[in-house]
Amino acid sequence: MTENAQQQPPAPSTELPTQYAPADVEGPLYERWVDKGYFATDAKSDKPAYTIVIPPPNVTGSLHLGHAFQHTLMDALTRRKRMQGYESLWLPGMDHAGIATQNKVEQQLAEEGKSRHDLGREEFVDRVWQWKEEYGGKILGQMRRLGDGVDWDRERFTMDEGLSKAVQTIFKKLYDDELIYRAERIINWCPRCLTAISDIEVEYQEDDGELVSIKYGEGDETLVVATTRAETMLGDTAVAVHPDDERYKHLVGKRIKLPLTDRAIPVVADSHVDPEFGTGAVKVTPAHDPNDFAIGQRHGLESITVMDERAVITAHGPFQGLDRFEARSAIVAALRSQGRIVAEKRPYVHSVGHCSRCKTTIEPRLSMQWWVKVGPLAKAAGDAVRDGRVKIHPEDMSKRYFDWVDNMHDWCISRQLWWGHRIPVWYGPDGEVVCVGPDEEPPGGEGWKQDTDVLDTWFSSGLWPFSTLGWPEQTEDLRKFYPTDVLLTGHDIIFFWVARMMMFGLYAMDGEVPFRTIALTGLVRDERGKKMSKSFGNVVDPLDWMDKYGSDAVRFTLARGANPGTDVPIGEEWVQASRNFANKIWNATRFALMNGATVDGPLPEPAKLSATDRWILSRLNETVAQVDALYEDYQFAKLSDALFHFAWDEVFDWYVELSKTTFQAGGEAAEVSQRVLGEVLDVTLKLLHPIVPFVTDTLWTTLTGGESVAVAEWPQDSGFRDAAAEREIETLQSVITEVRRFRADQGLQPGQRVPARLSLDGTALAPHEAAIRQLLRLQPEGDAFTATATLPVAGAEVALDLSGTIDVAAERKRLAKDLAAAEKEKAQATAKLGNEAFLAKAPDNVVDKIRTRLAKAEEDITRIQSQLDRLPQQ
Repeated sequence: MTENAQQQPPAPSTELPTQYAPADVEGPLYERWVDKGYFATDAKSDKPAYTIVIPPPNVTGSLHLGHAFQHTLMDALTRRKRMQGYESLWLPGMDHAGIATQNKVEQQLAEEGKSRHDLGREEFVDRVWQWKEEYGGKILGQMRRLGDGVDWDRERFTMDEGLSKAVQTIFKKLYDDELIYRAERIINWCPRCLTAISDIEVEYQEDDGELVSIKYGEGDETLVVATTRAETMLGDTAVAVHPDDERYKHLVGKRIKLPLTDRAIPVVADSHVDPEFGTGAVKVTPAHDPNDFAIGQRHGLESITVMDERAVITAHGPFQGLDRFEARSAIVAALRSQGRIVAEKRPYVHSVGHCSRCKTTIEPRLSMQWWVKVGPLAKAAGDAVRDGRVKIHPEDMSKRYFDWVDNMHDWCISRQLWWGHRIPVWYGPDGEVVCVGPDEEPPGGEGWKQDTDVLDTWFSSGLWPFSTLGWPEQTEDLRKFYPTDVLLTGHDIIFFWVARMMMFGLYAMDGEVPFRTIALTGLVRDERGKKMSKSFGNVVDPLDWMDKYGSDAVRFTLARGANPGTDVPIGEEWVQASRNFANKIWNATRFALMNGATVDGPLPEPAKLSATDRWILSRLNETVAQVDALYEDYQFAKLSDALFHFAWDEVFDWYVELSKTTFQAGGEAAEVSQRVLGEVLDVTLKLLHPIVPFVTDTLWTTLTGGESVAVAEWPQDSGFRDAAAEREIETLQSVITEVRRFRADQGLQPGQRVPARLSLDGTALAPHEAAIRQLLRLQPEGDAFTATATLPVAGAEVALDLSGTIDVAAERKRLAKDLAAAEKEKAQATAKLGNEAFLAKAPDNVVDKIRTRLAKAEEDITRIQSQLDRLPQQ
């Protein structure tokens, strides 16, 4: 009754080990998938294409939970589409990670007592390639452990020959279109990495600093300015005040003495200054502050650089050669000795930018750099989402995207590194500047030199969706697989990567979007919702959990927490629960095989099916439809939960248990149920496969004899529903659940048999008497049967003889004690809620807790009284 048509091999195996051992299964099974070419794709195929390009992990990296989380979801999407008949490409690769990789090799050289300058640029780059071949790419092997179904034959690297050509091509195109330019501006400089970094690579945190107020000028012509970076005063070239500030109008246009120097600097009027903040006067250091640089541009001020690339003071005088922080203390001391310190505040907590890689405090620095003019590119990226060509999921994340692309500043793309794509610009001896494309020869002759900088790593990864498919050549891959279908990534890199891929994709591909959907995930956190950090001691290596519980358990745990755009808390006990689920699937399938479950032949017609069979097939089709809808909406948590409850609750706990009496009885009914159980397991394993691939493939091939569930046909909803059967089994479930609850309330052991009389005539439960008795451990009534408790449930009646099974007096005494405690709790809660004075003063959350206590007490009273009423009378 599902559209699960498939040619079934004639003789599936029924042998399964008694226990599932992931370590014995996962590695060999993954290599079999790869060797069989299940993940390979063909651009010449007639199948519709489905494409995801993997967010390229750093070549220096190893698999962390964030990778495992997103890879699980991407793998689920591409595995399902492959089963649905798509040419499903999941393209792998790595990023060259300019700063991180160069740092790794420089650390290696430092251990040898060398620096990159000892080797020279060419030899150093060769050394980095050697490091990459020897140590890089560790994560690729770990992706195999997780089960990533990527097309390994298409693996790319952002520094490989093809992608390097793409980088040079688009740089040349942008340069020729006047969308790339070179200019001296304030940039974020890392004195440790010795390179510029972009705004979004700066992490801000609250640091303890100092706020020092300094008197500038002499006599009546003085101003007080406050700063957290006293060392930068050596580069001050003005003091700015607001044009309407009456306090300082007499000073505007005059020059005042700059302390500790022989210079006099002007007082300028600029509307950027907030007259209400501090003294209303600000020092202006154009070479070391972005706002000051803008003021300097407006007023034609000189820009004086007073620090070198390592943030060491270069200004002539007593502070020359000091580190910036040493100079800060020395300058404040010198100012204090001259009586120029008006006020000092320590600690002064303020937001300070740090390099996202090495955590060094960023130094704003005036520098000649290469820039992308993002205005027209960013507009196109915004328009593509606004007009619906690209959908952001969840939709409420669109605002963050628009906030960024609508207000984007020009992008500094040059980095002062040796490892990376070198900027393809040559400078001639007479000031000539030539940008060279990939098929062009650089200018020759004496005096020509190539720019020494390399491009920002995000520049090359911004080309990833199309460069990996062969652009700038018009390849079969590009025609088949572009645009890609989904970009699945964390919401934290909308700015780093997503917007840049949108800009470059639309630009390079003549307005064609790089992907149709942006599916944004949250970040993985610990079980308390806290960010994972080495400093917190809560970082988890997913490989440890894979070793302990299996990759399927890790994958299912991550998928079950994946609500769109929402952070994902995860703890080891949740992985244990997922391991238990995998074991449950294994044990239930093993039981089914031992009891003759089969996929041979067509399903019997509905008229030959029992109500139990019709119920589970109806629920199966509803689950197929539900899972499909949730996949299309990227609701991984909900679809995982739906599969969990259908498989565990409805298939394993109910259908399998209800079918046991049928199997024991044998005959035609047993054969029908064996075929139905085979169908249900076949479809259920297919539905589960994209998320838990290893255990499902092992079980499915054993059940069906098929080649692999990885290439099996995805099930379809046939439309079969049987509302009457669903109501009948729901009634049966309510009877069994109610009697089980009563047995537990009476202290009976689960396996303890109790004589019972079932009055089911005239109800839908009559055909299920054998199953009811088996599941509830109810034996037939004997001659000495005396009904000591009667339960009317769903129009039927279950009479139990509990004489001799429980100590009625002791049980009545226990329940009476519990009832008294519940009534006392109710009285206390009622009294508080009836006290107007208390309600007027108590916080809302306190009142809510008391209301919850009252409701719980009333529920307990009803339950306990019912138990007392059902006890046999003495």
